[in-house]
Amino acid sequence: MSGFPEPRQQERPSIVLPGGLIAILGGGQLGRMTAMAARTMGYRVRVMDPEPACPASFVVDETIAGHWDDAAAARRLATGADVVTLEIEQIGVDALTEVARIAPLRPGVEPIRIIQDKTLQKQWLADAGFPVGPFHVVRSEAELQEAVSALGGSVFLKIGRGGYDGRGQARIGLDGPATEESIAAAWQSIGERPAVAEMALDLECEISVMAARNPSGEVRSYPAARNHHQNQILAWSVLPAGVPSELESRAEALAAATIERLGLEGLLCVEIFVTRQGELLVNELAPRPHNSYHQSERGCVTSQFEQAVRAVCNLPLGNTQLITPAAIVNLLGDVWLNGTPDFPAALAVPGVRLHLYEKHTPRAGRKMGHLSATGATAEEALERVLEAKRRL
Repeated sequence: MSGFPEPRQQERPSIVLPGGLIAILGGGQLGRMTAMAARTMGYRVRVMDPEPACPASFVVDETIAGHWDDAAAARRLATGADVVTLEIEQIGVDALTEVARIAPLRPGVEPIRIIQDKTLQKQWLADAGFPVGPFHVVRSEAELQEAVSALGGSVFLKIGRGGYDGRGQARIGLDGPATEESIAAAWQSIGERPAVAEMALDLECEISVMAARNPSGEVRSYPAARNHHQNQILAWSVLPAGVPSELESRAEALAAATIERLGLEGLLCVEIFVTRQGELLVNELAPRPHNSYHQSERGCVTSQFEQAVRAVCNLPLGNTQLITPAAIVNLLGDVWLNGTPDFPAALAVPGVRLHLYEKHTPRAGRKMGHLSATGATAEEALERVLEAKRRL
């Protein structure tokens, strides 16, 4: 156990009915889309974010400015709220604990404490018996030198705290032999901070499975999504994943078992490596809506954002069935660097929709929005959305 106070316990988990106030730690695009789903269902929404003009600020009732470790701002967020959730896991534990003293915090302090530090997360997964690839937790350059040798010379290095979308990562031995000098350079590149060194694996594909759990204990998993990354950032994702049905069933069961073991209330996206031998290995966990399930808004009976609202409000979870194949492609700031994108050309592709996050300063690598598409097959949906992206 962490030693931190647990959220207050209730004999019966409370249900938050429409008209109640949902507070969200984080006001980025995930908070924005969750807030839009909540408003559709009749809820009021308040968010906390370091940026007063964050993407969610344009669609919520109130925005509180505060950094992720600002316990005072977190206290203001939670005061008067019927439930508090989050859209980013890098919230300070002190701030989370302060929130949990005031209002029901879903997903909970302890699951976030584990997930927000990859060194803790990976060790928790291994200790709990979930399948993971070979890894070493490293806290010094000397430990990294030993780990690279023990892991076969080809390694992905990921900092424990703060890294996302390729930030805080380094490749060792994949673009040339791993030498003492290249290992030292990799250690310096991540700021010489505690990290996880993971063996590079021979993969068939990468998938993710979104699971939801409400405080009453109901659990539902979505069909697996197939994901493609470029420069460690998700480029596109498609539902269904197109994997064998037996593998699909195992993946959905793995996600459900993980969220139950964590005791997490809300959403949990389980990112999974599929090896060429058909093994499923957990890569990372995300305790919130996830980029790889944006297409659930088009393809599933219940979008991940509505499901997040249902889960944290302790309502019955929605049907996760896929009703039509769907795909998304991310729009990074790079698309804007040569002028305004040609949105009419992209929207001329059948079945395509545009989703922008109201971020007003494009930067290379910054997620500004996404395109989504449906199709008769996963291949058609993906082809349509990628064609729309090319037309931009």
